[in-house]
Amino acid sequence: MKLPNNISDFKLLRRENYLYVDKTKYIEKLENLGRYLFFIRPRRFGKSLFLSTLANYYDLDQVDDFENLFGDLYIGKNSTTFKNSNFILALDFSGLDTSNPEELKNSFNDRVLGSLITFFNYYQNYFPKKEEIIEELKNTSMTRRMDILFNEVAITNYKIYVIIDEYDHFANDLVAVGDGEYYRNVIRASGFVRDFYEIIKIGTKRVIDRIFISGIAPLMLDDMTSGFNITSNITMIPQTNELLGFTEEEIDSILQSIPWIDNIKELMPELKAYYNGYIFNINAKKRIYNPNMIFYFLQQCEYLGTYPEVLVDENIKTDYARLNRLTMNENNCETLDEIIKNNGIVSNIVSKFSFDQMYNQQYFVSLLFYLGLLTIEKKIRTRLYLKIPNQVIKIIFWEYFERKLQEKFHLKLDLEELHQSIETIAFDGEIKPYIDYISQNVLQVLSNRDLIQFDEKYLKVILLTYLGLSNIYKISSEKEVDKGYIDIFLEKDIRFPDVKYEWIWELKYLKKSETNQLERVKKEGLTQLDQYAKSRHFKDKENLKKALIIFIGKDEYEIIFP
Repeated sequence: MKLPNNISDFKLLRRENYLYVDKTKYIEKLENLGRYLFFIRPRRFGKSLFLSTLANYYDLDQVDDFENLFGDLYIGKNSTTFKNSNFILALDFSGLDTSNPEELKNSFNDRVLGSLITFFNYYQNYFPKKEEIIEELKNTSMTRRMDILFNEVAITNYKIYVIIDEYDHFANDLVAVGDGEYYRNVIRASGFVRDFYEIIKIGTKRVIDRIFISGIAPLMLDDMTSGFNITSNITMIPQTNELLGFTEEEIDSILQSIPWIDNIKELMPELKAYYNGYIFNINAKKRIYNPNMIFYFLQQCEYLGTYPEVLVDENIKTDYARLNRLTMNENNCETLDEIIKNNGIVSNIVSKFSFDQMYNQQYFVSLLFYLGLLTIEKKIRTRLYLKIPNQVIKIIFWEYFERKLQEKFHLKLDLEELHQSIETIAFDGEIKPYIDYISQNVLQVLSNRDLIQFDEKYLKVILLTYLGLSNIYKISSEKEVDKGYIDIFLEKDIRFPDVKYEWIWELKYLKKSETNQLERVKKEGLTQLDQYAKSRHFKDKENLKKALIIFIGKDEYEIIFP
């Protein structure tokens, strides 16, 4: 059975014996949730594959292939009365030309036209005048094109299931560019996007039976509400928490189905640390793994014959590059710094928002949640505590923070020296070369103004950021143990079994004016280290080392080994 990394064609996947995690029970559930549905998940979370599954299930031209595609799946054994009952109009708004408003309008209209032509070609047996219809479609307006579709379908006595993928892709590009006027002209008032969705709404009174819209953020919902107010947003309800992504049980089933994997017990904790963590409703029972990340990891294992050194798929990192544009705003930049320093933030999640609200903290944090950069951890009174989901997303944040430091302070780092200093930590049990390197090349470059708000958390983020540039360790910040939270825990990674030493670091920071507190801080830090080391988490650890690192200002430090 082949691994389906980056395959979103359900029919191809089923016909060519790719591994498939059965999510078809949700087809039945969706029918009970409504006819016009809106559902979003982070990028590369399996949305396109699920939409392809819906299309094949409801397509009236797939009757003869139903048993082959669905026979052994949940919905094949528990089919609904609506199977194979609709025409499918599939639209995908990714990859549109957003270079200027006119090009976007042309690109959008061409995409719709292409989908309509595909529709009539695919269902040509139902439309004997197909050639005339297509010719007319090519030479008329958007509104008229949709009228032609509705009129022709009405004659057949069948109805349409409209499936829209990446509905917000071009809108997210406009946000990344930061052109608010451009966005408003396209989406709002007399904008062609709004016009399109108003036509779709009108179609529900005639021939559109069902709608399923998917994307990565509820970015346009607020702007389209009056013109398109018919969808039910099922993004954050408990019933759809596991619709996409994999539960731990599903991961275990995947691993057991792959013959060359014989170390499931060893592998599961690693996958959990690096790729797990998502829930989309505070009452959801199970956390979800990003499927793209899982298949990337497994495919790399298959290619290399061992664990991959690079844990982050470049496609994932590219998707979050737009974060840099959003954080050019000072408020957003400060919010992101707070998230990185604290591993999360307390906030509510808003269900829809617009371009103009991107620089309000609650809306910006909500966007990070929808992008998959934050997830729900717990409820604190009336609000949610949102945390960074897993190690891979932490690496993305650390890389962002490192680029920010480089740009702000014009850092020119000798990366070879940096990597050697981290290897010294891992193989020789010495941390002074690394602390020395950070002190001289990063901390001492900070201006006195930056030091005004400098604290232990900021120091910790800097140390974590540069440790993260090397993938030797599985790095934890604020790791919970019996007696508290460890500032930095450097844990062995199964990819590097030769690493000798693991570390517990306790960090302290004093301003130059606070040196009279040094002895008290030393005593406090050593007590904490002793308590952490006695935790049951470290009972079977060999070569576990402890260090108290105290910085005084930006150019003095002391390392104490208990």
